[in-house]
Amino acid sequence: MSRSSSTIIAIDGRSGAGKSTLALELATLLRKHRPVALFHLEDIYPGWDGLEAGIERYTKKVAEPLFWGETAHWFAWDWYQDRDGEKRTTAPAPVVIIEGVGANALQASRFIDAHIWVSLNDEDRKQRALERDGDTYAPHWDRWADQEERWLNSEDGPVIPDIEVNTARGSAAEAEAVLRALTELPAVRERFRPEIEEQRAIPAQAQTFQMPSGLTQDGAVVLFEKLFGASPEAFLLHSSSAGAVDPLGRNRYSILADASGALGAVATHVSGETTIRHQGATAKVPGPFFDWLDDAWDRRMTTTQPPVALEGLDFELGWMGWLGYELKREFGGSDVGGSPTPDAALIHAARAVVVDHETNDVHALALEARDSANFFDSVDKAMSLLGEETPSSNGASLVTFSDGFAVRDTHDSYVANIQEAQREIFEGNTYEVCLTTTLNATATDVQPWQVYQALKDRSPAPYAVYGTFGDVSIASSSPERFMSMSRDGLMRAEPIKGTRRRVADPTEDARLKEELATSTKDRAENIMIVDLLRNDLVRSADPATLRVPRLLAVESYATVHQMVSTIDAQLRPEVSRAEAVRAAFPAGSMTGAPKISTMGILDRLEDGHPRGIYSGAIGYFSRNGGMNLSVVIRTLVMKHLEDGTWDLSLGIGGAITADSNPEEEWDELRAKAFGVLSTLGTEFPG
Repeated sequence: MSRSSSTIIAIDGRSGAGKSTLALELATLLRKHRPVALFHLEDIYPGWDGLEAGIERYTKKVAEPLFWGETAHWFAWDWYQDRDGEKRTTAPAPVVIIEGVGANALQASRFIDAHIWVSLNDEDRKQRALERDGDTYAPHWDRWADQEERWLNSEDGPVIPDIEVNTARGSAAEAEAVLRALTELPAVRERFRPEIEEQRAIPAQAQTFQMPSGLTQDGAVVLFEKLFGASPEAFLLHSSSAGAVDPLGRNRYSILADASGALGAVATHVSGETTIRHQGATAKVPGPFFDWLDDAWDRRMTTTQPPVALEGLDFELGWMGWLGYELKREFGGSDVGGSPTPDAALIHAARAVVVDHETNDVHALALEARDSANFFDSVDKAMSLLGEETPSSNGASLVTFSDGFAVRDTHDSYVANIQEAQREIFEGNTYEVCLTTTLNATATDVQPWQVYQALKDRSPAPYAVYGTFGDVSIASSSPERFMSMSRDGLMRAEPIKGTRRRVADPTEDARLKEELATSTKDRAENIMIVDLLRNDLVRSADPATLRVPRLLAVESYATVHQMVSTIDAQLRPEVSRAEAVRAAFPAGSMTGAPKISTMGILDRLEDGHPRGIYSGAIGYFSRNGGMNLSVVIRTLVMKHLEDGTWDLSLGIGGAITADSNPEEEWDELRAKAFGVLSTLGTEFPG
């Protein structure tokens, strides 16, 4: 016997949590595209002491036959006469929703495709239940609650749910969030293909405003603070070096967004499981992160026309956030585990603001939803409040340290690691090793947003980022693009290898720049990584399109000179975009070459310490297929701990080759840390 084609959804939770209302509203939404059968467990419980027996009846008489495509025959309980009543049937349907306490019981779970758990605090649950059932239920509340408690703690209690729902708001919007969460579950996703296609077809709307004169890149900062400063999850992808000479156009746009709104969402990946929160509904999807991204990015890729033309920018809303270095486990790297931050943290930006620093246009974008008009009104109001002022950025007073920064590796231990890396090179196990260490500090008080403002003034960069995600905030002044992809599939990588710290004296500064440009060692480092990235891109590209339009160029930033190259290639039509990102991740400029074997060497040299967000990537995955990610360098990670203190982390490193000078490599660490440390009014330890 083969199972039926029905998709069976169980909605469980304690009495009064809102299961029945959610089931009815969800059934209404689903019936737009197919018939839906709805079964309430309260119809089959054999009396006020019948929870356990009711679960057994439901499993054998309802869940199992429906699973096999047979009509369920069962007796409804007559609550007035306290005995079995009339015989009823529930016929199979494309979707069957079963709701009630015990719907997710272990014994029934093998017949269920999607398990949903509804929660609400005890006081509100009781009030809701008594308002619904009145005097009938009131005398039996404690009696039934005791049975629920015993069942919850029994071996046959509920299985771990696929989706958790908090029904405190009690609105119809929760059913919409649950439906979006259901589309995340691989086991049932194809059943909801019509809803997925509707999501893809939701048009984006746009309104354009004009930035007041006098506010250039600072206008994006002021606007972000007014619109998203209080949001628990928000990102500012900031071209903080706007106005600087840049033939590649990297300084033109800034993107501001949070996860709010009816269609907003939040996704985190930790230890092989992706958790996605669609407002009040949270889905858990086990498996590799890039598998989830492959589906999620494709599933929301638009079939509509863009609401506004943004020259040179392939962003039309979508996912935005960071990918941590430990995701290397999904493409040949080992799993060291233990990262204090999520392996990935993304928001689904269903509404955002794009600031064009070249034209001073401010484009507000939003997916068409019941609350999109409110968003445009809030942007209009924020724009009217913009003045000539620029945000303050006194970084020295924005962190109160318990102690100063400490470096994980001492001078001697780092030099020893360099020498060990060179031994691996001489033995032919690697060509280049991108060795890193970490600066850490504990602080009693941190103002992350103000820290970012100070950093962007001290070290402006084309890929500056401020992000806040729960208890983690990041302030980044990264100059390096990891990888971008146009909506037409043109991939670009721009690795940086080779650094000199800038000095105040113009003559000496020019000498250092020329020294970098002519350095045999730095040129060799850069060319090795260019070769590695050519190999990474060609995994997904047409080899005939691979080219290097820029090799060993020197770019100057506020605190450093950097050697940069550019590699382009065209994505092959049969390769998914997320797979192309996976094939190139993590950035070769943060590993060395060859990548996989060198990552193993790094795990050993770095004593298995996870890099976390550092060495990963930050950026966006647009619903039009565009993507742009920077490399997480020059980035302060600020984590707010449960005891109220803050853990501050700054990753730094450099490429080790056969002719590296250990003392010069140590000096390069200090140069790379200078921008962030000087912003905080502190110095490199030791």
